[in-house]
Amino acid sequence: MTPRRGKAVEINALWYNALRLLADWLREAQDPEAEELAAHADKTRASFNRRFWHAAGGYLYDVVDDENGDDTAFRPNQIFAIALEHPVLDREYWEAVVTAVHAKLVTPVGLRSLAPGEPDYKPRYFGDLRAPRRRLSPGYGMGLVDRPVHRCLAQGPSGQPRGSAAFPRRLRAHLAEAGIGSISEVFDAEPPFTPRGCIAQAWSVAEVLRCLEKTAVEQE
Repeated sequence: MTPRRGKAVEINALWYNALRLLADWLREAQDPEAEELAAHADKTRASFNRRFWHAAGGYLYDVVDDENGDDTAFRPNQIFAIALEHPVLDREYWEAVVTAVHAKLVTPVGLRSLAPGEPDYKPRYFGDLRAPRRRLSPGYGMGLVDRPVHRCLAQGPSGQPRGSAAFPRRLRAHLAEAGIGSISEVFDAEPPFTPRGCIAQAWSVAEVLRCLEKTAVEQE
């Protein structure tokens, strides 16, 4: 795993979403505790937007209050702040985040786990288990083809398509590339996006199916 000590952006987005969901369920049950949870959610959202918005970069910090301060590394985790049922990020920042993620992370086979140009960026995934940072390769992000890709990347904050059909077309060709009829665990982060790791990975298949379902991409 990649060490990310401090307050991670996606954990806080998930926490806010959980508070909102629970508050809604309690309201339906006419539980008086609902309003207390809603107040906690309001406080969480205000704090999140104050602490995680990286104004100079135009995107979200990956981690705040880590050992060295706030981590400006550009990673896909920030998209959770928009993609969940209850987005924690204020709408005024959505377009900037999605545009930046599209420009820096989107590939035909998924999202890079770290943007090119970052100090730790490594575009290739190879070597044995003793190779330095092998499992921290930026290509190790195939499992991130998830609902965030559908709601924020494939369609964009305005609901307009962002070329979502190209993504499954490239993976359809991959079905005959490594493990026949399946999808590899990870891919290199640069062309030709060589498949790596396991030749058939359940999470890769499952997330692509979910992306297809959510975006209603027609398969020719």
